Amino acid sequence: MTAEVTAPEPFAADGPLLGLSRRRVSIGFLNWAHALDHFVMLIYPTVVALQALYGQSYAELIGLSTGSFVAFGLFSLPAGWLADRWSRRNMMVAFYLGCGASLIGAALAPSLMALAIALFMLGIFAAIYHPVGTAMVIESATHRGRTMAFNGVCGNLGISLAAGITAALMAALSWRGAFFVPGIVCVATGIAYVWLIPNEAQHKSARSATADVPLSPAVAAVIFGLFIVVALAAGLVFNTLSVALPKIVDERVHNISLVEIGGLTTAVFICGALAQMAVGRLVERFRLHILFAVLAIMQFAGVVWTAYASGAMVLVALAFTMAAIYGQITVNDLIIARYTADAWRGRVFAVRYFLTFTTSSIAVLMIAFLYGRGGFALVLGATAFMALAFMIAVLAIAYIAANVERERVPHAMPAE
Repeated sequence: MTAEVTAPEPFAADGPLLGLSRRRVSIGFLNWAHALDHFVMLIYPTVVALQALYGQSYAELIGLSTGSFVAFGLFSLPAGWLADRWSRRNMMVAFYLGCGASLIGAALAPSLMALAIALFMLGIFAAIYHPVGTAMVIESATHRGRTMAFNGVCGNLGISLAAGITAALMAALSWRGAFFVPGIVCVATGIAYVWLIPNEAQHKSARSATADVPLSPAVAAVIFGLFIVVALAAGLVFNTLSVALPKIVDERVHNISLVEIGGLTTAVFICGALAQMAVGRLVERFRLHILFAVLAIMQFAGVVWTAYASGAMVLVALAFTMAAIYGQITVNDLIIARYTADAWRGRVFAVRYFLTFTTSSIAVLMIAFLYGRGGFALVLGATAFMALAFMIAVLAIAYIAANVERERVPHAMPAE
């Protein structure tokens, strides 16, 4: 079986768009939401990396976002459950409008405490996207590999552009403007989404309850345990580098301006996004578990390389690492989709992203704790150990998946 999967026509309800047009517009909104989701979560880390607020230091300010990242992981669980039981579309409406209101609240915050509350609310609403939006993209995709890869690229472009756009908004408007402008964009998009995309009540009842590749209970239990390790380790690696990258560039690439820091950080993330597009094509030619293993090895090697690099070479090392990180995210989601029924995907992705993004708060605390004691040499050293754990778990999953696919269809074509 290849990565190409034909999905049923989504959203049978009436609305201004019909059929294939609605499918494309829906996926377009979901791609845009993925970009916004990562963008808004990285506004604050970029702001405090480039400017002191309320007279506090970077180590003190970065810890303030802990609540936001805790909410980002924790609230993915109820978001996925509500989406499967109630409405995926309505949960996306809450995502857009809630993120917009929270960002505007952060822009208008009169104190550090008010800012912390706004960031916490932002984490709650931003948590909606991954368990809900990912399930919706897979549900609607006709070319699953390419569609998921492009969706991942959109998310990574959100990460890539966060530093550069935030720095530009700060330079033009102030740090408050860096929150306010994206807030208005989120609210405006939410209003358009309500008008163009109707509820999917009829389609919800038709979702499949059978996985593409069913697993025996024993194999499912082992893979589930390994994916817990994968989700936790991947979350620590991803979030540590995403949050700390502007500061790493600032410290290790010398004599550059604030805008140049943002631009270089954006360039590093774009390298990851471009690599993810390539992965979207590779999943149509190679087995997923093989790609997963290769990318895990690349990620570990890249983190170790980054730990020892400096000057211009650190940018090359970071670009290599981000390419591996973003590539494995797409493959990870496709593997889960292959072994999970559509009717359960919202909840399964909720658990996956709960584990991944709960580590966001741990990553922020780890950066604050280790940076104050040994700088980024210590932070990146700890990250390398997490990347090693991820690699070992992925290699084990690849071995099990190879046996499952071999027993299912001997001499089969590359699996999705």
